[in-house]
Amino acid sequence: MRIHSLARSAALLMAVSGIPLVGQQNTGYLKTNVDPGRAGVFIDGKFVGPAANFRVGRKYAVSAGEHEVRLVEPRYEEIVTKVTVQPGKTTHLKETMKALPPAKPPFGRLRTISSDKFAAVYVNGKFMGHADEFSNSSQGLLLNPGEYAVKVVPVAGGDGIEEKVKIEADKIATIRLPK
Repeated sequence: MRIHSLARSAALLMAVSGIPLVGQQNTGYLKTNVDPGRAGVFIDGKFVGPAANFRVGRKYAVSAGEHEVRLVEPRYEEIVTKVTVQPGKTTHLKETMKALPPAKPPFGRLRTISSDKFAAVYVNGKFMGHADEFSNSSQGLLLNPGEYAVKVVPVAGGDGIEEKVKIEADKIATIRLPK
């Protein structure tokens, strides 16, 4: 009786463990090697996160097939490219972005507080980075004085928050994304 139970358990385990493989048949991976690593990665128009975390390229699960990848970092020229992802395989994307001329002072600072460190931060509709880049006392997004529409969107999706923010020279404005 015990041997029969073990055999049934083993058969059930093999059947259950095969379930994720069925879902993975149409999934591959995109591994990024982008300079600068803080560039935002958009796959088919959806922000998926930064190109690197602590200088290590990120690996994203992607459906098999052709995809448009957009790399965005506000201090660099945007890169848009096509990649073809094979099921069960890793496609490597290596890019070096070209720097734009630096902005001119004066600056104020925008700080973001979010439990989702990879939440996308948009200023006047333009992607500026992820929340963790602007989250502590030694960080912040430098902006020229003025009024801005700032939107913070969790990487998992959802509405996020959008606020009008006034940036003043040598001062800090903070946006908090509710938990």
